[in-house]
Amino acid sequence: MVSSSRPTVSIITITYNAAETLERTIESVERQDYGAIEYIVVDGASTDGTMEIVGRHSEIVSKYVSEPDGGIYFAMNKGLAMSTGEYVWFLNAGDELKESGTVRLMMSKGGRDADVYYGDTVITRMDGSEIGKRRLSPPENLTRDSFRRGMLVCHQAFVARRTICQPYDTQYRVSADYEWCLSILERSRNTVNTGMTLVRFLDGGVTKHNIGLALRERFVIMSRHFGLASTIVHHIPIAAKFFWFWATKGWF
Repeated sequence: MVSSSRPTVSIITITYNAAETLERTIESVERQDYGAIEYIVVDGASTDGTMEIVGRHSEIVSKYVSEPDGGIYFAMNKGLAMSTGEYVWFLNAGDELKESGTVRLMMSKGGRDADVYYGDTVITRMDGSEIGKRRLSPPENLTRDSFRRGMLVCHQAFVARRTICQPYDTQYRVSADYEWCLSILERSRNTVNTGMTLVRFLDGGVTKHNIGLALRERFVIMSRHFGLASTIVHHIPIAAKFFWFWATKGWF
């Protein structure tokens, strides 16, 4: 699917025993009408038939590896190292690109001039039905300072120029994606709001299952980047909105 006439987008999916959810992700990439896609699957030595699904879609999967790793961010670093596209996009097993024209329409917003593309996310159930938008909404103009108020853009709706991407910091178990996006925004000269819903995000990911650890890690990261006092001040409305959303909607 890779074409040199347009910027190549490397889409990377990390898997481990994801046979129940992976196919919907692959098929959403397969449906794209943008020819310059490099699709990479990094698997942690699954035993449930995940790699058989990858094999059935060999025409769309550009590169894959299946071997033990140290966890999700070790695998993401491996995928990053395998990628050769101008842009990288991490799409977890179970998540889907929103429409068949998602990549094409996104790239039309900035071409090769953008350092970061971002958009909105809709949350879905296992059966594919939609729950609604994320608790946090992407701002009109996303900057490093936007992340003082939390991760306003979902990791899966954040597409970055590969040359400004640093490896994920593997000292963090569930929040390295927050720091990764933050570090990229510090380097970005042209951050483009697509105005689009880019991704259908499957509810119940690693962060949600480890919400206490995620909040603690993000507090540490925010304190390091923004200072302790600023982080405490900004966490008051973040915590209030989180608990209100959870109490009224039953999800976050």
